[in-house]
Amino acid sequence: MVSAWYDLGLLYARAADETRRASMGGFTVACVAGALVLLSAPVFGTAWAGPLAGLIPVAAGLLAGGGSFLWRRVLFLRERETLRGELAERGLDADRPARDGLRAYYDAQLILLRSEYEFLLRVEARKSARLFEESFGFTPEDPFEAGPLDVYPDTPGMRKLRERWERRISVMRAGGREHPALGLREDRTYRVFPREMTVPMELATRKAYLEISRNLFKRRYGAGRGDLPKEIEDRVIRDDREYAALTRKLTRRRDR
Repeated sequence: MVSAWYDLGLLYARAADETRRASMGGFTVACVAGALVLLSAPVFGTAWAGPLAGLIPVAAGLLAGGGSFLWRRVLFLRERETLRGELAERGLDADRPARDGLRAYYDAQLILLRSEYEFLLRVEARKSARLFEESFGFTPEDPFEAGPLDVYPDTPGMRKLRERWERRISVMRAGGREHPALGLREDRTYRVFPREMTVPMELATRKAYLEISRNLFKRRYGAGRGDLPKEIEDRVIRDDREYAALTRKLTRRRDR
């Protein structure tokens, strides 16, 4: 059943780009329509369009972009309902992916989510931070040193954190506390639904949480490293090197 969560996460990821795709498509159509109107002037004159000549590209762009967006959204809603039904058949709530535990989440994604939670705490975005606490069992007291500087996938430390978060989720459920509903808006902002860690996805996820970690480190310790404990300085150096390597890898993949 984990695969259904990954399909739902992929669906939300694709849907998050629909507005951008529709806007770009509409803009392209508007530009083409505008060019055709201008090119038609020497042949047909401008009388055929009259005062509406300037509105033709705008109308064409709106119709193309809006139509594309609506069609994509219909397909999205249809596929989402299918996946919701599959999850509901097994007693799972499609709006609460972590309600029954974190087994659908890879370590890399959990580290990214916990890093984003850490960042929200730093900027005092309490409402958004509370969403993470109530959904994933995170707390400010989690042993998390400036982002993922001391937490890595598939390590004993990460297993302890996962167990800690799942215990808190269980306690909340036992106490009758309902998880907040999550949907397209939350996933577009925070990528809260489970993602299958394909190679490109894992590289992008690791790059994202290392970037958050670097920002958190600068906020906590400043731009210079000063008199940092050697253990923390070694982590920073290693994460800087890994971030640089991942950036190069992802750039090469995009250029292929």
